[in-house]
Amino acid sequence: MKSAILATLIGSAAAFAPAQTSTTTSSLASNTRPDLWTPTTSYQNEVGATAPLGFFDPLGLVKDESQEKFDHLREVEIRHGRCAMLAVTGWLTTAAGVRLPGMEAAPFGFKALLMEGLPSEVRGTIPLTLMTVFCLTVFMQDSTGENAFPGDYRNGLIDFGWDKQTEEWQNRKRAVELNNGRAAQMGILGIMVHEQLGNLNDIGLPQP
Repeated sequence: MKSAILATLIGSAAAFAPAQTSTTTSSLASNTRPDLWTPTTSYQNEVGATAPLGFFDPLGLVKDESQEKFDHLREVEIRHGRCAMLAVTGWLTTAAGVRLPGMEAAPFGFKALLMEGLPSEVRGTIPLTLMTVFCLTVFMQDSTGENAFPGDYRNGLIDFGWDKQTEEWQNRKRAVELNNGRAAQMGILGIMVHEQLGNLNDIGLPQP
């Protein structure tokens, strides 16, 4: 099992490695080489196109260069990243033993979904959590059409001085959020997989 996991991780890492270029060409190479999509300059300069990969779209999801489709996928990426950052923070917080009053005996990880042996008041937090997720899904969106970029949900209500900053500063902060969200998505997925494998202790995390 460990060998299979290691092989999978190596294969995944290779998929994210920059492609090696070669000056040697042949008819055989031209016939067998896949027709890879090269993104346009505009996409290469998009926020989140981070070195060394730059704009990374191996599946060609925006190959048609539709700005509407790109904005939709970028908004989806931001929303998933924000939820994943909350998930990682919540998992680490509960794994450290932090609990709300009255929930000291509540487990963490997947076992928190079972709530076995806990009073009904505590088990009632599950539908409350699902309702919270539903509300976030419904209301965490651009309701006024005033968003300056995908994922901008200020809706003219809050600003925190954002508009007073330079465009360079704003783009840097947006790139930070995107990359943190990407890392969090990989992080919470890894935690979930290793929790089910029962080897979280091997990577320095407590096993529920």
